[in-house]
Parts: sequence; structure tokens; C-alpha cells
Amino acid sequence: MFARFRRNRMNSTLRVMLTETHLRVEDFIYPLFTRSGTGIKKEIGSMPGVFQMSIDEILIECEEIKKLGINSIILFGIPDTKDSVGSDAMCEHGIIASTVKSIKAKYPDMFVVTDLCFCEYTDHGHCGVLDPHTHSVDNDITLTNLALQAVVHAKAGVDLIAPSGMMDGMITAIRDGLDSAGFVNLPVMSYSSKFASAYYGPFRDVAESSPSFGDRHTYQMNPANRKEAIRESIADENEGADILMVKPALAYLDIIRDVRENTSLPLAAYNVSGEYAMLKAAAAAGVIDYDKVMMETLLGIKRAGADIIITYHAKEAAKILNKNS
Repeated sequence: MFARFRRNRMNSTLRVMLTETHLRVEDFIYPLFTRSGTGIKKEIGSMPGVFQMSIDEILIECEEIKKLGINSIILFGIPDTKDSVGSDAMCEHGIIASTVKSIKAKYPDMFVVTDLCFCEYTDHGHCGVLDPHTHSVDNDITLTNLALQAVVHAKAGVDLIAPSGMMDGMITAIRDGLDSAGFVNLPVMSYSSKFASAYYGPFRDVAESSPSFGDRHTYQMNPANRKEAIRESIADENEGADILMVKPALAYLDIIRDVRENTSLPLAAYNVSGEYAMLKAAAAAGVIDYDKVMMETLLGIKRAGADIIITYHAKEAAKILNKNS
């Protein structure tokens, strides 16, 4: 006798009851890109629907997304002036600190995450201070600066710190810096398995963070390495990370599952710019049902094991979920 799996699919009510994976608006963190000025809302050609925004426009955007039930954002800053060490990132009056203060003043219940890195702030586009001998990032000097940056964000009122530079020992350095400054209860979500991916291209347009030379292969991970990805995430857990992350998501669903099976910590996945842009391009070409493919993609990321999804689709997905609730 063979199994009749279709018995449980014949009735729509039963199908819903037996659904194993659920997407919720509360699962999403929505990325926002902030820069100085007023009245700025500049759409990015490679990412339709994604904008560089001045703080006043960020506040309007926060009001809109709150109406959709999205209460979590992650901020990326575009400074007016860049230098070799990314000084604006460590300044209490820098673009990120100023944006966090403004958001928390108007929307104190908005859950604000900040990306903790230097690629948007350095004139060379790399994720820390360069070693003049190797022309790669000096790991340990950058650790000191990451701790300073984290404390600046904490003082501004951020709710979650998300270091993305893939420096060895970054969680220990950031945790020590936060604890020493009295922020013992501020959690850290580590980009713990971040790959040197071609899917980041459109992000570099909006964040203006392309390296001026070379690439990031000396600190971001080899896309071919599965076991190393698990080790990276477990190392960050051991250093005190509160939440782990895999980035990108769509081509790395196996890594999300691998990390999920090797830790009990909450796990995030970043549905990155290239993944978003591909769906937008396919929709414009008329070759996919955009809404259905978008929701299937997000469901696949959740099914792989992610508790949290950072996604540019958050607003669109929230509208669909709200309509169907």
C-alpha cells in the first residue's frame, strides 16, 4: 500500500492547519539609507523602490512603515565626507548617530538596528583601516574603531548593533566596548557568515560603498566554503553574539539550514540587494508573477531556518500579509 499524501491537501482548511512555516510582518527588518540634507528622496536605478533619504524623509518613511505593522529597521549611513578611517562613523554628530536620535525622538517604540561597518564611510571603500603593507584591512586596529563606533550608536539610542565587517574577534571587541560604557543590555546581531558575493552590486550603488581598489575577499567568506561558515557563526556565538546572521540568503539557503542546526541562537538572513533587483527586473520583463515569487522567496528563507529576514521587500510583503490576515 502506498502513502496518499494528497489526502491532507484536498481541503483548503486542512491545508492551512497543516502549514509548517509561517511568514509574519514581525519577521522583517526593513533597510533604510540616510544622508544629510532636507527633502532628499533619491531613488536608486538598480533598486526600484529603494531610496537615499534625508532624515526628514526617513521620519516620513518610518510613519508609513509603522502603519503597515513594520516596527524594525536597519540603518545605513552615507556621510558627506569620507576619510581613510571612516571618522563620521565614530562621530556623535555623524549621519547615523543623528538619524538614530531623530527617529527615537519621534518614534521611541521604533526598533532601530544599525549596521556597524566602515565601508560607507572610508574614502577607499573597504571595511576598516588599511594596512599599508598588505593593502587589506588591518584587523586589530579596526576592532578598536568598531568598539568606538558601537558606543556612539549606543549613546544615540540604538536598540540592536549589527557588525558586518567580518573582522576576526569583532564580537569580543564590541561587547567589551559596550559593557565598559555601561550598555550591558544592548544586544549584538552579528553578520557572522557573510560571503564575498556578487549579489551585493546594487547595494553599493545606494550606499556608495564600492571599493576604490581590489575586493573584499581577504575578509568576507569564500562562497564555496560551507564548513567554514558554520565555524564562523559558532565562533561569534562563543564571543557573545546574541543573534547570528547569514548573508546573502537566496543562494545560501543551505548555509542558513546548516547554521540553524548548529546553534540555538536566533538566526537572521539578509535577502540582499541583488536578490531584490533580480525579482524587480524579472517583473519588469513580464516573466514572473512578482508578488507570488517574492512571497515564495521569503517563505523559503524562513523555511530554511531564519527567524528574522532583512529584506527590501518588507513593505510589499507586509501589504500582502495584512490583506490576507
